Amino acid sequence: MKILVVGKGGREHALITALVESPTETEIYCFPGSDAIEPLAMSVQVDSLHGLISWMEENEIELCIAGEESYLVKEEGLANLCEKAGIPCWGPHKQSAQLEASKEFAKEFMFRHDIPTGAATGCADVDEARAAINGQYPTVLKFDGLAAGKGVAVCPDEASAEEFLNEVMVERKFGAGRLLVEECLVGPEVSIFAAVCDGEYQIFTPARDYKRIGNGDEGPNTGGMGAVASRQLIDAETLALIEKTIVQPTVDGLVKDDLPYRGYLYFGLMLTPEGPKIIEYNCRFGDPECQAVMPLVQGDIASFCYAAAKGEMKKDLLSFDEGWSVCLILASAGYPASSRSGDIISGLDNIHSARVYHAGTKKNENGDWETNGGRVLAVVSGGEERLTAVDAAYAELAKVSFDGAQQRTDIGRFNF
Repeated sequence: MKILVVGKGGREHALITALVESPTETEIYCFPGSDAIEPLAMSVQVDSLHGLISWMEENEIELCIAGEESYLVKEEGLANLCEKAGIPCWGPHKQSAQLEASKEFAKEFMFRHDIPTGAATGCADVDEARAAINGQYPTVLKFDGLAAGKGVAVCPDEASAEEFLNEVMVERKFGAGRLLVEECLVGPEVSIFAAVCDGEYQIFTPARDYKRIGNGDEGPNTGGMGAVASRQLIDAETLALIEKTIVQPTVDGLVKDDLPYRGYLYFGLMLTPEGPKIIEYNCRFGDPECQAVMPLVQGDIASFCYAAAKGEMKKDLLSFDEGWSVCLILASAGYPASSRSGDIISGLDNIHSARVYHAGTKKNENGDWETNGGRVLAVVSGGEERLTAVDAAYAELAKVSFDGAQQRTDIGRFNF
């Protein structure tokens, strides 16, 4: 099967690794790809989305998998263009991907379909945002559009809110767009992933992401400093409640609203004292949750995605390991405010008992790996018990180093 994966980061490295390991014989390509992905999938060099569609037609690609979210809403939309070309795409249409591309669109969808979530108000400018906050702290402020996981701030007081409002609505750090002022929900967070095919779905292994740069969830938000995944993360009763009140109504709502959806759907949830409530949707696998979840997926993921992209959900093609998977991120100097590139990475050849997924790396002219982005790489280990997996991951991570490397030391060290 000839498959093209769209994206270039650690998530795509994990997805491509899983596809390569599928029992179905595959020939994998990636756009735009990376030096780390190149041994597994040939990079495609085109200069536009339309050029990519033409390349897929010419090379008889049988399945396109959307990894990076931006392509789902760019121009006419990746899935929409694939459909016109007759290429099965595992990723939703542009109109459906607004669930991630617009936080306001997503909230209106949740309200319309009675899906438990926090109260929220959409705002066009700073004055409207201040009025919506109305002195009620803590409050959550969200940039309406795509912001690579960094467009959200939990503001405990007026000073922090004003700082974020200035960045987003005055300096336009993420570009033009509206802002959502949202009720601050309290409780443990959990990420639920589902493969959605029209009105059917398959829930994958739950995960938890660690967003902030510092231990104890201190410091600014990042794209994610690590993740843990396990079927043991939440109890069966809670998962059943999430499925009944959030997952099923979301999938039904997509059908009712005539929003075509074939692809991964992420549910970012808060387990509040009043029950599970949804914080946000992502129209793809999370990053770094994907790196934690995919090693626990067993079976034929290539054939599963191909069948689902064509409209047939074959749940029997997959099963899930009941143990734990722990993903640890090494970030570059300056991250998340900035990132430093060109620092030589050492120790990768010494890792033998863990998976390494590259996110922001490249090979220099001497063939050495060096940093090339904020989140540089992920080290992932598993085990039957949580702390066993945590210890294994940290033991392997300790073998890798580069100047200015940042990491958290508390990933997975919790009683959820």
